[in-house]
Amino acid sequence: MKSYIKIWSLLFVLLANSLYTNAADTAPATITGAVTDKKDNSPIAGATVDIPDLKTGTITDANGKFTLNIVSRGTYLVQVTCVGYSSVVQKVDFSKMQTLNIQLQASFIEAGEVVVTGVSHATELKRSPIPMAAVSKAFIDQRAAAGNVIDMIASIPGVSAVTTGPNISKPFIHGLGYNRVITLMDGIRQEGQQWGDEHGVEVDQNSVDRVEVIKGPASLTYGSDAIGGVVNLLSPPPVQVGTMSGSVMGSFGTNAGAVNNSLRLQGNNNGFIWGSVLSAKESKNYQNQHDGRVYGTNYKERDARLMAGLNKSWGYSYFHASLFDDQQAIPDGSRDPLTRKFTKQVTEDDASRPIVSNGELNSYAVPVLHQHVQLYRIYNNSNFIIGNGANLIVNLGYQFSHRREYTHPEDSDVSGLNLHLSTYTYDLKYNQTFGDGYETTFGVNGQYQNNTISSATDFPIPAYHQFDVGPFAAIKKSFGRLDISAGARYDYRSFNGQPAYIDTLSYKYPQLYTGGNPSANGVIKQFDVLNKNFTGFSGSVGATYNFSSAFLLKANVSRGFRAPSIAELSANGPDPGSQIYHVGNANFKPEFSVQEDIGAFLTLPNVSASVELFNNDIENYIYQQQVLNADGSAAINPNYPLYTIFTYTQSKARISGGEFSLDIHPTSWLHFENNLALTYGKNLGNGSPVADSLKYLPFIPPLHTHSELRGTFAKGFSFIKSIYAFVGLDHYSAQDRFFSAYGTETYTAGYNLLSAGLGGNLVNANGKKVLELYIEGTNLTNVNYQSNMSRLKYFDNPDTPQGVQRGIFNMGRNVSFKVVVPFDFSHATTKTE
Repeated sequence: MKSYIKIWSLLFVLLANSLYTNAADTAPATITGAVTDKKDNSPIAGATVDIPDLKTGTITDANGKFTLNIVSRGTYLVQVTCVGYSSVVQKVDFSKMQTLNIQLQASFIEAGEVVVTGVSHATELKRSPIPMAAVSKAFIDQRAAAGNVIDMIASIPGVSAVTTGPNISKPFIHGLGYNRVITLMDGIRQEGQQWGDEHGVEVDQNSVDRVEVIKGPASLTYGSDAIGGVVNLLSPPPVQVGTMSGSVMGSFGTNAGAVNNSLRLQGNNNGFIWGSVLSAKESKNYQNQHDGRVYGTNYKERDARLMAGLNKSWGYSYFHASLFDDQQAIPDGSRDPLTRKFTKQVTEDDASRPIVSNGELNSYAVPVLHQHVQLYRIYNNSNFIIGNGANLIVNLGYQFSHRREYTHPEDSDVSGLNLHLSTYTYDLKYNQTFGDGYETTFGVNGQYQNNTISSATDFPIPAYHQFDVGPFAAIKKSFGRLDISAGARYDYRSFNGQPAYIDTLSYKYPQLYTGGNPSANGVIKQFDVLNKNFTGFSGSVGATYNFSSAFLLKANVSRGFRAPSIAELSANGPDPGSQIYHVGNANFKPEFSVQEDIGAFLTLPNVSASVELFNNDIENYIYQQQVLNADGSAAINPNYPLYTIFTYTQSKARISGGEFSLDIHPTSWLHFENNLALTYGKNLGNGSPVADSLKYLPFIPPLHTHSELRGTFAKGFSFIKSIYAFVGLDHYSAQDRFFSAYGTETYTAGYNLLSAGLGGNLVNANGKKVLELYIEGTNLTNVNYQSNMSRLKYFDNPDTPQGVQRGIFNMGRNVSFKVVVPFDFSHATTKTE
């Protein structure tokens, strides 16, 4: 407690000192300037001038000139980008400069990207020691075939996804996922029962404009659960002052008849910012040559998002509200023994299963057995410019996650699982620049959660309260060519689980027992009282040395901390979506990791290359193992005979690997991109020898290479501009290093996938864009394959015929078409910021 008082006292002193500075420090400045070609000083029209820390920017006019109004005085990172030119990123002191002229150099290599995740201020990506990756809006737009927001980034080296069909994906970074990776929406933690396998990230993919990924525990600003990394999903930035514009988007995928429609509308009236996104998605069951249409993989999703806020000289404050509503079928892989056609459960005793009709397989209607996941979210992002090189960032959020699974075929309105999770998140960061460019951050963040269970028949986790708090401090400084950053954090997490009893006889289905006699006939104890506290220290130190503008080296060492999840501590019940009876262990210790990262990056006019290596040693690594009887057979809970029992255990673990990339740009329009990602995960045990079936960690992706030949023609021809076309080849090696104990994982054969895409913009006689077209084809050779990251690989009958490949295969050939029609209701007057 004394440490918290000291930290808060320090924050108060710093804040009070800044408030007494001259008010002129925060008075608005008007910045004018021009962007020209370095070769001949010709003006560059359409260049973007952006100040990420202030969420403001503009576009140069036909003469290459721009104006930025309502800019807070102070020093900020300015990013200037334009297609066909190398980006320029530089710090500008707007209290001393009112004119900013930038020269861009023609280049085939895109460089100079700015990131805002996990740092005190906007930072040039290549200068940050923290291993990170950024995904641009252009990249997202061209992934027309992505079924969800995580699939859009799963091809980034070092990033993968555990999937349960085309609409359910969970991010994995360097072999770690679930409660080891934090997903953020605009910096707000995404909380929705992450321990579960059978539902994805509750975010509308159409509301995401950009993604930033931290690889590993190097982020100090998020605490427990970020031991594997962070995925920050960022909503669209504000449009220019005087603008009211938007777009209508529609896409269609041929494999499953997937339809995705979205309406986006944004406005900016002299700093009053507002926006909205409405989306509707639905799909039939996907298909492949091996399985035909896969029953239980169709879905229907409805999403809405509203935003309103202010962007003024004192900073900005945005309020967001969103709704995610997804109905998803539940696959179980059951088949007719003779025909291998999919069957379905129609009675509670499940004595016999009829074959699913072709009409049902080709239907958009979600079946009786399905899950319904809803997430309501309200949050605020604020940045107050205090002056004297200081600002205060305040992020506050509330989320309500309602997750239901309907598992009773004869009682369609009775939910097997019914969880209500309310989460309040808080995040305060005080940034202050001292002396000669020492950028410091002091902050505290955490959350309060309340989980309740009611009106259900299955109870895998108890009702509980959770509270997190974590103060932290970070500093970074540039010494000429050397950039150094360091920080430390202390986390505290408490769990208070409530006891629960189940009545197994008084009703048709088990119910929570609320009577006064827990020893009554048929009443069993489901959960004990749980009172656990966890604390941990994490830290990071790293450096980047820029040998020249073309070559740099990075190195970082970080210590991560993760408290066990509620499921790992106290689970005791069936999870219908995963067909597992989970059993927790209240005696678990928190996980601690030490990760070393080193990377080398080369950027030349026609070639760019990088090598990044990592090693992560984890203490008290938690994983699941199946419970066996004395004779080696699978243990079964007599009350749930269809579910296998899995419990959790701890050991030491090591995950290591690296990413390699080589991009060749022989001409201004041709790009040949190549990358390779390799991850090894090993169970080191607890001092005694580790059995062969246990020596590898689960859900470790195999060696993956991606090669892509891409042509880009920004100027296009006639009325078609920004044309692109690509063909790509993905190779996944066989995964023979798998967690084979208890049949948890099996060998996965290697495979190659061919993809291609093309697109462009249609413009009118005035050069104004009137339509965007994106076409993407995946698995064009229609390969029958199973990914070792797909949970459907293990969904089948308990006994499959000899010689038949068990489990469900991934999606076959799919061609997706996406059309975006932009519109602009702005006044005819010139729009400037």
